[in-house]
Amino acid sequence: MKKFVLVALFFLIFSSVLLNYQGYEIKIPELTPASTGVLKTALPNNYDDLLSLQKAFIRNARDLKPSVISINNLKELKRSPHPKLKQEKNFLSWFQGFLDKTFRKHYQMESLGSGILLTNNGYILTNYHVVEETDKILVKLSDGEEYNAKIIGMDSKTDLAVLKIFSLMSFEPAPMGRSDELKVGEWVMAIGNPYGLEGTVTVGVISGIHRSDLGITTFENFIQTDASINPGNSGGPLINLDGQVVGINTAVAQIGAGVGFAIPIQMAVDIAEQLIESGEVARGWLGVGIQELTPELAESFQVGADKSGVVVNSVETGAPAEQGGIQRGDIIIAYAGERVANLKTLQKMVAESDIGEEIPVQILRDGQRHQKNITIGKLVS
Repeated sequence: MKKFVLVALFFLIFSSVLLNYQGYEIKIPELTPASTGVLKTALPNNYDDLLSLQKAFIRNARDLKPSVISINNLKELKRSPHPKLKQEKNFLSWFQGFLDKTFRKHYQMESLGSGILLTNNGYILTNYHVVEETDKILVKLSDGEEYNAKIIGMDSKTDLAVLKIFSLMSFEPAPMGRSDELKVGEWVMAIGNPYGLEGTVTVGVISGIHRSDLGITTFENFIQTDASINPGNSGGPLINLDGQVVGINTAVAQIGAGVGFAIPIQMAVDIAEQLIESGEVARGWLGVGIQELTPELAESFQVGADKSGVVVNSVETGAPAEQGGIQRGDIIIAYAGERVANLKTLQKMVAESDIGEEIPVQILRDGQRHQKNITIGKLVS
């Protein structure tokens, strides 16, 4: 009897579930204005500010696109002559060789990096390391148009180069900003062609300014950013929220992700103008070998509490430094009235000096301060 009751109860429950299942409808709630309102109230109070920031990124990526170019190397492929012609030294083998060299050259295109249009008549700014070893340069604009480009000048000491497109077309140059007004924490955007992916945009902030002693170039004054910079971004622009170029993306740190470096645009444009005008960069020259002032050397040379300056370890014969009275063992502590903090500081000061200008240089010799007036010479690269 007990079993019968349990079976009957199970049957009733099963029938009820089955009947309810057959009549059950699954309804997906519609998105109503009320639901949309709930979604919006869940966003931060500064939603409009975030939306404005997003619009600025979109606008800048669109507006700068025509001024950012892809730089490619056309590497000539060497073709082997037909085996029979290779063996036979006759007119036919000579004629085939002539045709191959003159009309049948074959190239393999390799993506190198990025660049920006400096002027409407086709001058392009990029990195030295992007174009230093190229057979033939082909630049590609955002609209797909391709042009052969010629190297106008290169400067390995700052890792900059200028190219030129020879065309009757008028190009759209990139708008320039002021890199000397950048603040740490400021939003920036990097545009380039990493890994051959044209027009790639990454966003970040200024992580640091005036970075040096990185071992990237001779004269360093880098902008540091966490906007992603990868192989192929080199030579492309770093831009601010106003859509102005403030740096030339150059390197990524090997120590980890999120650390990239760009050359300040004011420094880059100054170098570019000199390369366009004369094909070289004029830099000041003292003619001394220098080394950092270590604590041990500071104590040995009786340097005061400041412990700043650089040690002169050699003086070139006939150089401006020798003519001005600087000797081996002197410590240069000030240049043109400015304190010399380290080796890189002095190199930059001298390089930026006008050739032929007389500069007061303060030195420490045998514990005594002296001033020497040096007429700056020209550094020959």
